[in-house]
Amino acid sequence: MKVDFYQLSAFPVEQVLPRIAERLVEERARLLVVADHSAVLDRLDRALWSYRDDGFLPHAIAGQDVDAEQPILLSAQMATDAANGAANGARNIALADGQWRDDALTFERVFFLFDEETVEGARTAWRALGDREDLERRFWRQDENGKWSRAA
Repeated sequence: MKVDFYQLSAFPVEQVLPRIAERLVEERARLLVVADHSAVLDRLDRALWSYRDDGFLPHAIAGQDVDAEQPILLSAQMATDAANGAANGARNIALADGQWRDDALTFERVFFLFDEETVEGARTAWRALGDREDLERRFWRQDENGKWSRAA
């Protein structure tokens, strides 16, 4: 399993997440996006609709009776259960609100997006996952132009 830590500095989550989601959709992979604030989910919803001038990224907010069909599902909760996993069958999860959730470790890949306000929680999560041999941690940092480089 992989856990990618993304420190947001040049661009906010609603500009970064669509790029990650687009790559996954191109690979025919599914993504569960979790944020426990409805305002964050609303911003992400709008960003996924308007990400490109010539199209959008197919998605829905959880609870609209079409969850299982969605390549990208936005949710305020983990939207998983032990028997079925994510409601949309995703094996990838994006924690888009800077809050680490240990349940994310049931996915094959975790994208943990955090900013300056949530950096301490990210540091705590990084240290807590450091001794685990069953996962690969990677830390990504943005430069002032928004280009990502691997820092660890």
